[in-house]
Amino acid sequence: MLRVSNIRISINDNEDKLEDEIVKTLKINKDDLISYKIFRESIDARSRHNIYFIYTIDVKVKDEEDVLKESKGNVSKSSNLSYHPVQKGEEFLDNPPIVVGAGPAGLYAALILAQRGYNPILLERGKKVVERDEDVKKFWEEGELNPESNVQFGEGGAGTFSDGKLTTRIKDLRSRKVIDELIEGGAPEEIYYKKKAHVGTDILREVVQNIRKKIISLGGKVRFEAKVTDLIVDEGKVKGVEVNSNEMIESKVVLLAIGHSARDTFEKLYNRGIKIKQKSFAMGVRVEHPQSMIDKVQYGKFANHPKLGVADYQIAYQASNGRGVYTFCMCPGGVVVGAASEEGRLVTNGMSYYSRNEENANSALLVSVGPDDFGSDHPLAGVEFQRKWETKAFEVGGGGYSAPVQLVKDFLEDRASKSLGEVNPSYKPAVTLTNLKDCLPTYVVEAMKEGIVELDKKLKGFALEDGVMTGVETRSSSPIRIERGSNLESNIKGIYPLGEGAGYAGGIISAAVDGIKGAERVIEKFSIPLDE
Repeated sequence: MLRVSNIRISINDNEDKLEDEIVKTLKINKDDLISYKIFRESIDARSRHNIYFIYTIDVKVKDEEDVLKESKGNVSKSSNLSYHPVQKGEEFLDNPPIVVGAGPAGLYAALILAQRGYNPILLERGKKVVERDEDVKKFWEEGELNPESNVQFGEGGAGTFSDGKLTTRIKDLRSRKVIDELIEGGAPEEIYYKKKAHVGTDILREVVQNIRKKIISLGGKVRFEAKVTDLIVDEGKVKGVEVNSNEMIESKVVLLAIGHSARDTFEKLYNRGIKIKQKSFAMGVRVEHPQSMIDKVQYGKFANHPKLGVADYQIAYQASNGRGVYTFCMCPGGVVVGAASEEGRLVTNGMSYYSRNEENANSALLVSVGPDDFGSDHPLAGVEFQRKWETKAFEVGGGGYSAPVQLVKDFLEDRASKSLGEVNPSYKPAVTLTNLKDCLPTYVVEAMKEGIVELDKKLKGFALEDGVMTGVETRSSSPIRIERGSNLESNIKGIYPLGEGAGYAGGIISAAVDGIKGAERVIEKFSIPLDE
């Protein structure tokens, strides 16, 4: 097939226009066009007079070689993006590999191992997604937290209760394998080609269940409420894991796909001698605006056009104190959610359903922080830094997981908010009007104040006076990195730190890809009994 790029179609054009542009670009007759498939679609909304869809198309034509010779610039051979399994190794693996954590990295590590016949054992401290959903709703409605079943822990990982974004900066062919499995699991086929693809929390919950069922059908085992409480280590090699403090499972391969909130596990790993180092991350708040305002700012007169859906944004600024200020994990038509996983500590995140039809848009507004801010050179100092500000947020909110909120105008003028304006905060179970400077570091507050004013120049309305800021967001990424070598093993032989919690990913796709890489390293090294 041929790949044709940079085909521009106006928002007002009908569907036949795409085929016309393909024929025109390739300089062929319509009868010579056998079939085509969208490879990539993006939106160009820079002009207020018109909006364009930009396509890259895979095309099957008659006399392909002749057409390619006559074409220029934006026509090439389609690349093969099929996943290529690695060759199996020779060292005998006497017990199935253990995968710890059922987030994207763990699910995909277990899936790849299962597809190759390694019968992995996937251990997840939280519950199945349906039961987990009940616990999360109870927390949001009643403020009753289950420390082992919440937005952070359970089937699908933290990404299950998010917008389900599938954007990534990595350029790795394994990304296509991730997408293919998501679609097979029930995600919409449009994620194959949408530049800013998302699944939505509602569909994602179904998808992760189907991936789990596939792992089991291929010979893997998946266990929930199975918390790894210790590692069995002898002479620098892993021998297995302890589960729920009363069960031992033997294996000389443990793929650690723990999430960025598995703080108790971080401590256990550190105590077992696994090398860990501090890592920078970012912290701040969630900021909410009317989605209708964002649509008008981004799309102008085309706002609410049925071909567009709701608008999003991603903006950044370098503050005068040297810190980066940026929006992150923007959730169009979404809600701000409670994402706590520890008693007495308050954390927020954003979430959207596939329809993205809620009243508000929300995004994290974050400021970079790093080891110089943590106050200690201990590898887990970043964890304690997070805890400090999450505890303050809980206290400032008045307890009961009521979140501290402040209007943008009051934040900029350094006064506690006394009443809400036109934007209704979506966080549950409750909010408390206050001054957010009481639960954020001074340098973060200063950078955010400056950033809001400057970001408003890039996205008019970002500094909307009645915009609602909800604190705090501290878990944009892991505060640690578990060190690993080129073969992805830690300093303890047989342990493979993977994904976002280990400090090697920053979203669903990149975490899943890292999980695949970990599984590949195991496959390349070991054989299994059925191979003989």
